[in-house]
Amino acid sequence: MNHKIFFSISLIFILFHSTNTLAQSPAAAPVQSPPAPPPAQPPSAVVAATPGPTDVVKILEKAGHFTVLVRLLKATHEDSELLSELNNTNNGVTIFAPNDNAFSGLKAGTLNTLRDEQKVELMKFHVIPGFLSASQFQTVTNPVRTQAGSGDRVSLNVTTVGNFINITTGLTNASIVGTVYTDNQLAIYQVDKVLLPVDVFTPKPPAPAPAPGPAQEKPAKDKSTPSVDSPAASKDVSGAVSVNKNWVFVVVVLVAGIF
Repeated sequence: MNHKIFFSISLIFILFHSTNTLAQSPAAAPVQSPPAPPPAQPPSAVVAATPGPTDVVKILEKAGHFTVLVRLLKATHEDSELLSELNNTNNGVTIFAPNDNAFSGLKAGTLNTLRDEQKVELMKFHVIPGFLSASQFQTVTNPVRTQAGSGDRVSLNVTTVGNFINITTGLTNASIVGTVYTDNQLAIYQVDKVLLPVDVFTPKPPAPAPAPGPAQEKPAKDKSTPSVDSPAASKDVSGAVSVNKNWVFVVVVLVAGIF
């Protein structure tokens, strides 16, 4: 009997203690909402990292030692044509660029003796209307056409011996000594001499004389009526004068005899 009472009391005590423990357990923490984002800032201007227009003059000025070439490109307006060609079309360009030492190798006063149109031709003679990589010179077809045109007087030939690239014009034998700039559209190669076209630095042959036309036949003279200059006419005229003189003499004698 006592055992049952003790068991009951123990059970009641355990249940009471468990109830207090549950009642005293900490409450679940409330679910917190995520922090509010900071106020939106006005978007900053994004500048696209696009390259500027390809400018041959700026490239040469940055490379240095091309002062004379830059001056000639500007004076002949070839710089503007190249800028438009490279940035407004898909056409490639290859330029042979003599540096200042190459120009100093010319005879003194050579450039000053050239007319404006000859300076334009000289600059165009250094430009190939197409992109040529260094390896493509080995398979290029001679003569190479330049912006100066085609023909014997503006011919330019390229030959390669190993890694050496030679350029001949009929007056100049030059070599490529370095690469100033190259991409997929523009190639600028430094040459050790100014490329002189025959058309500018040698006299032009004289123009051929016009072919003679067919010989015109002289009109035949009318033999029935001799001209005053003919011998027959002279004879007739002199005879008429003699007869007239004789008649005058006879008349004068008759008149004198009557009186």
